[in-house]
Amino acid sequence: MSEPVAPPETAASQPESTRSGPGRLLVAIYALFALSATARAGVQIATKFSHAPVAYLLSAFAGAVYILATVTLIVGSRTARRIAVVSCSIELIGVLAVGTWSLLDRASFPDATVWSGYGSGYGFVPLVLPVFGLLWLRRLTRRGRGAEDVDARQEFTQSAGLNAHSKDVAQWDRDRANRDRVGSDHDRPRQLSPNCQAQGQGYPGGRRGSF
Repeated sequence: MSEPVAPPETAASQPESTRSGPGRLLVAIYALFALSATARAGVQIATKFSHAPVAYLLSAFAGAVYILATVTLIVGSRTARRIAVVSCSIELIGVLAVGTWSLLDRASFPDATVWSGYGSGYGFVPLVLPVFGLLWLRRLTRRGRGAEDVDARQEFTQSAGLNAHSKDVAQWDRDRANRDRVGSDHDRPRQLSPNCQAQGQGYPGGRRGSF
């Protein structure tokens, strides 16, 4: 009997990459902000740190967050996605906190940071970017859970099929053993009991009716 073949994995069971579809645009924007914010903060800290230390340090922190988000989105593994969620959450909190702080205490920000005024200097992209990133990661997480459910169902179906196949093989072996035993009983010569043999003596041919 042929062994059951496991069903091939469907496309739905494959996890979607963070770089597919809108994820490509998301990674590109994060990479651009990581490069620009880090380079700008590095130059400012190296040349005029005493002029606006708070603003420059916050710009450097924003650049580090953008770098972390970019790398984790490119990697796209389960652990990397969790780190990306954390980085996007920190980014959103930072934009809201620094944006509010920059509006309430303008003296602490003689030079604007990436997050000053909720990212108004960059067309409010720093405010929208983490929201878009969190929504995209949430969508991928839901799809990943759906793919895991599909894989679990396939594994259960395959296991159930193997168990049923094993039961069929065992039943077939038992049926064959029964057929062989019945066949051997039919082929075995029939023997008369001693009483029948004694009663059959003295008759022509040694036969007396049927027993």
